[in-house]
Amino acid sequence: MPTPIGDSYTDLRAALLARTPMSGPARSRALSRLTDGWLAELAVDSGVTVGGVELVAVGGYGRAELSPYSDLDLVLLHSSETPDDYAAMIAERLWYPIWDSSVRLDHAMRSVGGARQVARVDLADLLGVLDIRHIAGDPELAVTLRRRVLGDWRADADRRLPELLEMCRRRWERSGDLAFATTGDLKNSRGGLRDMVVMRAVAASWVADCPHQGLEEARFDLLAVRDAMHTVTGRATDRLQLQDQDAVAARLGLADRDDLLRMVSAIGRRVGHAVDLTWHRVKRALDGRAVGAAPVGRADRHPLAHDVVEQDGEATLAKSADPAGDPALPLRVAAAAAQAGIPIGPATLARLARLCPPLPERWPATAGAEFLRLLGAGGPLVGVWESMDQVGLISSLLPGWERLRSMPQRDPVHAYTVDRHLVQTVVEAAALVRRVVRPDLLLIAALLHDIGKGTGRDHSVAGAELAGPLCRRFGLAEPDIEVVVTLVRHHLLLAETATRRDPDDPATVALIAEAVGTVGVLDLLQALTEADALAAGPAAWTSWKAQQVATLAARTRAALGGWRSAEPEPQLDPEPQPDPELGPELRAAGTELTVQVHPAADGLTVVVEAPDRVGLLADIAGALTAQRLSIRSATVRTDRGRAVQTWQAEPEFGDPPEPSTVRALLVAALAEPGNPGPVRRRSAAQRPARKDFAAPEVLVIDGASEMATVVEIRAHDAAGLLHTAARAVAATGATVVTALVHTWGAEAVDVLYLRGANGRPLPSQAAERLATLLRAALAADGSAAGPG
Repeated sequence: MPTPIGDSYTDLRAALLARTPMSGPARSRALSRLTDGWLAELAVDSGVTVGGVELVAVGGYGRAELSPYSDLDLVLLHSSETPDDYAAMIAERLWYPIWDSSVRLDHAMRSVGGARQVARVDLADLLGVLDIRHIAGDPELAVTLRRRVLGDWRADADRRLPELLEMCRRRWERSGDLAFATTGDLKNSRGGLRDMVVMRAVAASWVADCPHQGLEEARFDLLAVRDAMHTVTGRATDRLQLQDQDAVAARLGLADRDDLLRMVSAIGRRVGHAVDLTWHRVKRALDGRAVGAAPVGRADRHPLAHDVVEQDGEATLAKSADPAGDPALPLRVAAAAAQAGIPIGPATLARLARLCPPLPERWPATAGAEFLRLLGAGGPLVGVWESMDQVGLISSLLPGWERLRSMPQRDPVHAYTVDRHLVQTVVEAAALVRRVVRPDLLLIAALLHDIGKGTGRDHSVAGAELAGPLCRRFGLAEPDIEVVVTLVRHHLLLAETATRRDPDDPATVALIAEAVGTVGVLDLLQALTEADALAAGPAAWTSWKAQQVATLAARTRAALGGWRSAEPEPQLDPEPQPDPELGPELRAAGTELTVQVHPAADGLTVVVEAPDRVGLLADIAGALTAQRLSIRSATVRTDRGRAVQTWQAEPEFGDPPEPSTVRALLVAALAEPGNPGPVRRRSAAQRPARKDFAAPEVLVIDGASEMATVVEIRAHDAAGLLHTAARAVAATGATVVTALVHTWGAEAVDVLYLRGANGRPLPSQAAERLATLLRAALAADGSAAGPG
């Protein structure tokens, strides 16, 4: 008596799965071939031998990706001429022996037309049909169905691609991110197997292509992990549970579960980065179709920074760029991309990684400034940082980063791996920079606060030791390095003390005060504490914990001497009046305008001396902005009716203009006071600004000066920011007698000392009205809402 087909398949399948040397994709393919042969025999016995009927595999089985306990995704197709009851009879004969074999089955019976209609309304079904594969019967049915479904998919792409993205987002919300999960879902998490299927479907729509480099290897590796999971657990599962990780690691020949999680995290990051870039390209293509723009690939190139342009919605290199001769170029590209909220083009990343030499042990000031602009970009930092890490650029910038990459965290409060947590902490800190005097030090401390993890020592102590050399590498001054080291060493102090010690006990306050030393460092530590907790996950920053930390910080601040002032008070002339001892000839000479422009490191130093008047600051700021010069810092002093203004500016693109040109344009601009035309033309020509930066803040600092009203402006740095603020002040008739202007990475901190028309400080109500006008002017000006 012959052995039943099902018994033969079951025995052969068991033998195949017992072959220890075979695993992963090789075993998936072998298992698929074995199953194909078995199903083909069953199909013949069931009557799938005549025209008009076909057995096909779809989904994972259609891709020949069978793991030991995977479902069989099967469809019995029939033509419109084949009666439904006849096809149903064949289907019943076919499904029963499969069920009897105990193999998991996901089945359907449809006509070609019916299957097409289902695919037009069900995205999951569509994805399965795109991977259709012939098993037995009439092969023309599957060919016809796939051709028609592809045609429908391409015709309906403008409508259905956004639906597919929304379906992906719901799945990601349920299943998390494979790159950073401790128990990731290999199939459904963001960066998992299903996302690779989705990207292939996007490419098949012809709307946008997806990155391909490394994805096939990532798919093979994930299939190997899933294969090992099925073997270890003896059941169908896609989630890498904690209790199975050591056994799965051993099955794959890895040292331990940490190595396994690093491997899975690296795959998830690679695929997740490709997912982000794919959907970015889809959005850009669909937006272009909606407004009738030129097809992607023929778009204009818009300058973003020196040697960096935007093309097709991605940051790329200008034609004049010389990566081999510009070690700071990767940072400039990254900062420009993150500030603009766009990705770096894959070809550009590969070129930077291949050609750019490493930065020197101590970075030049320009590299440090770009690094801070990158860190201050907010949410887009994550994607840009990940893309740079994929090609090895982060490791070249930060020695030791390899130790942290994809390092799992066993504390359940942490949602991310160590490296991703550090980047997320920077993102959270970027939203808190308005609370501190030195935004740059907060961002650097956020990036480095857990740098000591993985050393086998107390990570706060080890991190403080590692932070110093890195800060010197970034070009920080020694006093600033001491602050960052203090923050890294004590980054857990506020949270742990606030929740474990009595904040009413003077000894508790004294402990914090001794550690921080000054109110400015305390402010930084409080902001870092909040950013660290927010980046860890929702369970790490409760309202109770936030209140405890705030209470302890407030009491420590009082013990240290109260609230910080933004800047030391400058020495101001009591009332600007002529000096009676000056002779007529000297006073006349004092009315002349002098403009000096000198080349400086990576830019220009501009010194203007002129009779003080309302709007002088705005006119000079506008003239520099109109010449595409970014203002990095400025000091303004007024003495006896004469203003002396010193500006440090650098070109947005290319080399600095000739000093003689800048001087001539400044003189011309000052001869026509209050003309905003050049700045408006400059603003109209620049790239539209991001709208997701925090709104500018304006604070009147009471008691900061007896001689003037002090106003502090804090905003994301932008071309035209100071010009807008100075014009708003001039419109009220107030005069800027002193200005202290700083740009800390991506954040501008401008302190203005103002006097009214009577030469005295503004009344309190007038000062608050001016602050309100400043907020409105800065919020309304597009240049002040995005990167310059």
